[in-house]
Amino acid sequence: MTSDDLESMSVLGDPVRRALYRFVAEQGRDVGRNEAAEATGVQRTLAAHHLDKLVDAGLLEAGFRRLSGKAGPGGGRPAKVYRRVREERTVSLPPRDYRTLALVLAETVDLLGGEEKAEEAARRAGERLVASDAASGDLLEVLRARGYEPYEEDGRVRLRNCPFHVLADSHPLLVCSMNLALCEGLLAGLGENGFAATLDPRPEECCVAFTPSKNNVD
Repeated sequence: MTSDDLESMSVLGDPVRRALYRFVAEQGRDVGRNEAAEATGVQRTLAAHHLDKLVDAGLLEAGFRRLSGKAGPGGGRPAKVYRRVREERTVSLPPRDYRTLALVLAETVDLLGGEEKAEEAARRAGERLVASDAASGDLLEVLRARGYEPYEEDGRVRLRNCPFHVLADSHPLLVCSMNLALCEGLLAGLGENGFAATLDPRPEECCVAFTPSKNNVD
């Protein structure tokens, strides 16, 4: 943990900022001030103030875009928009460094050629996570609890966030295959046969998506 990380997290202590951050993060796209204000029930000027504070803290990034979608004359002036930054923030008291150990373990699996064993372990871990969580309910609830930020699109469940982003950047093949196996384990633990976990990567999203299984398609 760095002092910058701690200061960034302290900004979210304000309930209005926290609500604005959550709304922007959940959209997965550029959000204008008017939209954010309406969604959180605050005035536009207040929303603008807090959104800029979140930018100063490094939690959001800002830019300018024409919200009308029109280019050229008549498209209106570019408006200030916000989206969540990709940079990860970690706060731990006292400081812990699980990231470095995870990177070492991932490299060890690569060196030993243990990908299949790693996938088996990840699948079992997914089943155990569901079994150990007494509050687990449906698939979306379990995915939210694990930090995947699921959303539905055209009958599929997609994942806006990859909880293993740092490792996926350095060891994409290993981590994505383990992530898929983990999600398969979550489905098995839930007894969920209406969906199947598949690899369907999108830029800035998780590599796994859940598609309706053949048994669930009329």
